[in-house]
Amino acid sequence: MPTVRDVTAFLDDYLPPALAESWDNVGLLVGDRRSEIAGVMTCLTLTPATAAEAVMRQADLVVSHHPLPFRPIQRLTTDTATGSILLDLAAARIAVYSPHTAFDSAAEGINARLAKRLGLRGVVPLVPREGTVGAGRYGWFAEPLLLESLAARVKEILGVDRLGVVAPPQHPIRTLAVACGAADEMVEAACGAGCDAMLLGEARFHTCLAAEAAGMGLLLPGHFASERFALDALAEVLAGRFPDLTVWSSRREHDPIAWL
Repeated sequence: MPTVRDVTAFLDDYLPPALAESWDNVGLLVGDRRSEIAGVMTCLTLTPATAAEAVMRQADLVVSHHPLPFRPIQRLTTDTATGSILLDLAAARIAVYSPHTAFDSAAEGINARLAKRLGLRGVVPLVPREGTVGAGRYGWFAEPLLLESLAARVKEILGVDRLGVVAPPQHPIRTLAVACGAADEMVEAACGAGCDAMLLGEARFHTCLAAEAAGMGLLLPGHFASERFALDALAEVLAGRFPDLTVWSSRREHDPIAWL
């Protein structure tokens, strides 16, 4: 039977922690590497709902994109949601692994998957590090698209009904940058690369103003939608690599933001 060490070693190779941002907290965050495991659940974020699902379905390891804990904690009690979640998981002997920004930037990471789904060609890292990896991605379309057409494609790919945009519907797009989640700091790099537009999960108001002033369009499907699809894909990767394990992507996870 595989152990926590077996699965996390594979994840460390597939999504190298060295690719993570310096401020991040990635890798095995809770658990005993020696423990044998039979069930693995992937999710975007550990919440009371996803943690309860992991306990109910008897997961032995949760691969959560967003790390918990993220910042150092001085007390581990049920006085906080973080403490309650971690204590419940520890009591059930459930380990926690987070790839976070390493998953964003890896060769088969979230941004690379976004670029592929959108049909971009000549894709390269927006902020390169080495080889085919780095933060963000950008590439070009075989035929230019109008922003309204690209928005329709994004909604279909990510399964959302609405998304925010910066720029008129007829804004032409040939070169597109992508950066999942909250990626305001990447907009300047996209402008510098000469991109006509950028897809990112969310952006601050002043970032949107800066993009508008630079003549660059933005597409904003939401933090959840820009990343959640990749946790389904990661579950499939783990199931293929470890056929003896029961691997699933959380069924209870949902976007906390609703569009009315």
